[in-house]
Amino acid sequence: MKTPCLFVCILLLSFSVFSQEIQEESFVVNIEVPVRVFKGDTFVGDLNIDDFEVLEDGIPQKIEAVYLINKRNVERSEEKRRFTPETRRNFYLFFEITEFDPRIEQAIDYFIQNVIVPSDNLVIVTPMKTYRMKSKTFEIMPKNKVIKQLVEIIRKDTLVGSSEYKSIIDDIAAVASSLSAALNPTTGGESEITALDDSGSDITRGLSLEEQIEMYSVLLSKLDSIRTVDQKKLLSFTEYLKDSVGQKYVFMFYQKEFIPQIEPRILDQTISILNDRPDIVHKLTEIMSFYRREVTFDVAKVEQAYADSSIAIHFLYLTNPPREKYGVHFEEHSEDIFSAFRQMSNATGGFSESSMNPDFLMRKAVEASENYYLLYYSPSEYKSDGKFKQIEVRVKRAGHQVSYRAGYFAN
Repeated sequence: MKTPCLFVCILLLSFSVFSQEIQEESFVVNIEVPVRVFKGDTFVGDLNIDDFEVLEDGIPQKIEAVYLINKRNVERSEEKRRFTPETRRNFYLFFEITEFDPRIEQAIDYFIQNVIVPSDNLVIVTPMKTYRMKSKTFEIMPKNKVIKQLVEIIRKDTLVGSSEYKSIIDDIAAVASSLSAALNPTTGGESEITALDDSGSDITRGLSLEEQIEMYSVLLSKLDSIRTVDQKKLLSFTEYLKDSVGQKYVFMFYQKEFIPQIEPRILDQTISILNDRPDIVHKLTEIMSFYRREVTFDVAKVEQAYADSSIAIHFLYLTNPPREKYGVHFEEHSEDIFSAFRQMSNATGGFSESSMNPDFLMRKAVEASENYYLLYYSPSEYKSDGKFKQIEVRVKRAGHQVSYRAGYFAN
């Protein structure tokens, strides 16, 4: 009596294993790749499926479908297998700025009047807070009022959020000016302060040369601590965006930074003269080494995380001019951030540009976002091994620039 039962159990077990094998064999992973193709500054919109090649980790892949998208509309499609492109749009406007530029209002005006529609999602990130626009905003409020509110939010948050940063910059400039006067052999002694700029008199009054150098060093370290890019926040943002449905665009406005420093000529002269004061020479050498900044986060890791989340980062670099102050050299020190975020932009298929005009940058970023192709393929030898799979997209026509996300994690 037990044998038939055992036989039935074996059959059921075999069927279960066989069914599992069928499910594993039929499991298909579809990879979506937004692709933008330009010839010069002009988007190329007449490509077909045979014009593209896709490689994953160097292995050619079979393209299953190509869709030409304009804003949210599928303008043209070629399908070997049918897909349903999700063209809803999620916009994230980041304002990493320390000085509010009134021309930001023109950029916001253009975006609200000409780009966003009620079904799009919009998130504004300021130096203070993150704001999400409600889906029914345009139903209850005219666009010109929305623009005014957004601009006022950005202005106020920039003023409050950058107050500590600006205060430290002003203090550094004041001390640098006073130090330049004190260290300059043509204007005074080594231990007496000759104030050539009234703005530095309060913070440096009564301080010896050594005390001023120490204060300058402390202020630079304090500035460095608040400029550090938080890698955890960058990565957590990708996790948040990965779950968002539709196309995702980050427009990051980043303002060029200038660090006030003692005139390099004066520093060099002082170090060469003060051979009998190794303590001061050592401290001044430390200060000079501070100016050679390093990237404070793992750029490759962050690039891969953003590419995996299929986010297009448009890095918009605001090139404001430096201040002027006697005895102070305002040196640009955004190179660490600039190079890192430009790499991130390239890795996500985004756009990067520099300008003093926020409105120009906004228009260029929008232009780079609204027309694109969606390519779909199923990896020929997919393995869920957690590794990052490198994507390469080529166009068979010559003289074209192609931008796309760098890859994805096979999780």
